[in-house]
Amino acid sequence: MKNIRNFSIIAHIDHGKSTLADRLIQATGLVEERDFRDQILDNMDIERERGITIKSRAITLPYVDRKGRAFELNLIDTPGHVDFSYEVSRALASCEGVLLLVDAAQGVEAQTVANLYAAMEHDLAIIPVINKIDLPSADIDMVKEQIEIDLGLDSDQAILCSAKEGRGVEDVLEAIVKQVPPPSGHAEGPLEALIFDAHYDPFRGTIVSCRVFSGTVRPGDIIRFMHNRATYRVEEVGLFRLRREPRNALSAGDVGYIISGIKTVSATRIGDTITLDHDPVSIPLPGFKEVKPVVFASIYPVSSDDYRSLTDSLEKYKLNDAALVFQKDSSAALGLGFRCGFLGLLHLEIVQERLEREFDQSIIMTSPTVQYRFTLTNGENITVDNPLYYPDPATIEKAMEPYIRAGIMIPERYMGAVMDLCLARRGTNAQFNYPTPGRIEIRFDMPLAEVIYDFYDSLKTVTQGYGSFDYELLDYRESDLVKLDILLNGERVDALSQIVFREGARPRALHACNKLKEEIPRHLFKIAIQGAIGGNVIARSTISPFRKDVTAKCYGGDITRKRKLLEKQKKGKKRMKMVGSVAIPQSAFVAVLKSDSG
Repeated sequence: MKNIRNFSIIAHIDHGKSTLADRLIQATGLVEERDFRDQILDNMDIERERGITIKSRAITLPYVDRKGRAFELNLIDTPGHVDFSYEVSRALASCEGVLLLVDAAQGVEAQTVANLYAAMEHDLAIIPVINKIDLPSADIDMVKEQIEIDLGLDSDQAILCSAKEGRGVEDVLEAIVKQVPPPSGHAEGPLEALIFDAHYDPFRGTIVSCRVFSGTVRPGDIIRFMHNRATYRVEEVGLFRLRREPRNALSAGDVGYIISGIKTVSATRIGDTITLDHDPVSIPLPGFKEVKPVVFASIYPVSSDDYRSLTDSLEKYKLNDAALVFQKDSSAALGLGFRCGFLGLLHLEIVQERLEREFDQSIIMTSPTVQYRFTLTNGENITVDNPLYYPDPATIEKAMEPYIRAGIMIPERYMGAVMDLCLARRGTNAQFNYPTPGRIEIRFDMPLAEVIYDFYDSLKTVTQGYGSFDYELLDYRESDLVKLDILLNGERVDALSQIVFREGARPRALHACNKLKEEIPRHLFKIAIQGAIGGNVIARSTISPFRKDVTAKCYGGDITRKRKLLEKQKKGKKRMKMVGSVAIPQSAFVAVLKSDSG
């Protein structure tokens, strides 16, 4: 065990985490030059395009240090976004140390600080690494000062490297061996292993990624998951190289995989403890919690004939993403579909994109919403995540919505613009922190509903891309909420209904009406688009009809002939309006969610 090191790399988005992982894999000779590709641990197209890690991976690196000693370095990669913070916490719980990566040009940012606190909570050895020293704009002295002041770490210990060029990678490997403590635990004790990830293989079932804290697990053992009490027979155990490498056993200190014929990923819970059925440990490892969805939206097929195909696609997708929850839903305008729960807005975007790309589904997604709580006059408490189930306003005694604490790190010159943006989104209780000269951290308490709408896009716009945003859920607070309906020709479109704050209802309604006017094509009859609260119309927009010139054939003559033709046309249009239906293109649903500033 003294030759094993378990570590993770934590960083702000786009500070070079995946690139450094690539260099470490190359430096330890785990991959041939001809088989290598950038972001080798990211195996989804979306991850490679966006430059973010969505699904964490683990890999065991063989390393011989400068003294000739052989080590096994277990890199437990972590997702790089606030939506997946629980997975990050479980990955950190599986390590003894972390590489804290800081960009030499951008310096310490919001998520760097958040990740540092997470690492400190798990009492890990922290090795600061200053990356991208090859950039012309790199300011190493400034970054060292930030590491000292913001993070409270010794900047003299910071390792300088350029993951892109491969400079300093050997120093990073040596630091891991020297500064990260070896794992503790006894191979002879009862089995105690932490699940930090799981993914689905169509041939082998669910492959569980785990860190063994004590005991040994071998093929043929009967294992038990402590939270759902399920038992399975182990078929194979092994280590993660670039491909799975079977072993005879996994012992205390090892990071590897267990295959035991589990049918779905949702049968395994991230953070659960694995033990042997005949010799279990008395208490599970701490820190487990059920991951609860935060943002809700409905998904419908563009064509109702594709409902069965969408059902199959969601079932297959669920095999690989245990965080997605969905149930059947229906809408008068869009037919049958599903109500889905997501960890956050990025998770929602990923699910939508993967369904379209990997499963070839054409889908319509409704406005994302959050869970609201209502206390009714009869004393009943209800939770609503779908505007369709908004209670009768006469029966509502109290309405509550979830609040978050937003942490925004920006250069000082954007402070005014960001303050205006946050105050416009009902931000309260502002706190300011000046980590270093020229940079400011602003903390606001804000309603989650205001953030999921288009806050992140607007923040990037007003800060020219320099703003970084992090949030944590706080609690539920009382609010004045109403249901905003969108009517087309007097008919309500369920998919466009939203629960909104009363004072923000008119701007939201005007925005939706104007966007729909741009997106819905003209018909042969006039179309009225209205935003309404109950029976009270608060915004309106009208799409003018196409009009055939029926009087073109009249050359001169009596005016009554023209009037007669126009009256006839008017009656025809009136009849057409009564029986005609308005086709809403898919782009219209998306346009309503987008902001004007974006």
